[in-house]
Amino acid sequence: MSGGIVVKVGGSLMDAAGEVMQVLTASPVPLLIVPGGGVFANDVRNLGVDGTAAHWMAVAAMDQYGWFLSTFGVATGDTCSMPKAGTRIFLPYRVLRNVDPLLHSWTVTSDAISAWVAGKLGCPLILLKSIDGIMSDGELLAEMPEGVETDVIDPCCRDVLRRYGVPAKIVNGRCLDRLSAHLHGNFVPRVRMH
Repeated sequence: MSGGIVVKVGGSLMDAAGEVMQVLTASPVPLLIVPGGGVFANDVRNLGVDGTAAHWMAVAAMDQYGWFLSTFGVATGDTCSMPKAGTRIFLPYRVLRNVDPLLHSWTVTSDAISAWVAGKLGCPLILLKSIDGIMSDGELLAEMPEGVETDVIDPCCRDVLRRYGVPAKIVNGRCLDRLSAHLHGNFVPRVRMH
């Protein structure tokens, strides 16, 4: 993991963002944070907008959440590159407008966008969410087998991970000790997706 890790910080962690960002900035490896859409993307959903307009409004919502995360002392940037050291927040709107790599649909959210970023950079991905992972028949899955339906990740995320061969894990961002342990190379419960 010495080359860096892409970390998607889910919007559901907004109320815990200060603590999460503190753990992320203490990472011994470089991190590129991809913000979720959070309440800003929910506002777009609530407008009932679809297609291209909804896609770009939701990507702009990711930039808004990224600016919110930056209030905890982390620099932002709009280039899709891993910092040489430390932690940086990626504001994706400008880059995505230029390359437009994904469908303009609600099947694409910040999950698939973060998978695309990790794929372009050749880095592993951590999806920080408010849950431990994907459940099936009351059990936490160690891997996400084909055919498992879930709303934990968006429908396009797994396809993007597979296309780029990105190793990805879901980590509960509310369990800060688990997150810290993972960033320091220790085992933590997670779901691998491929």
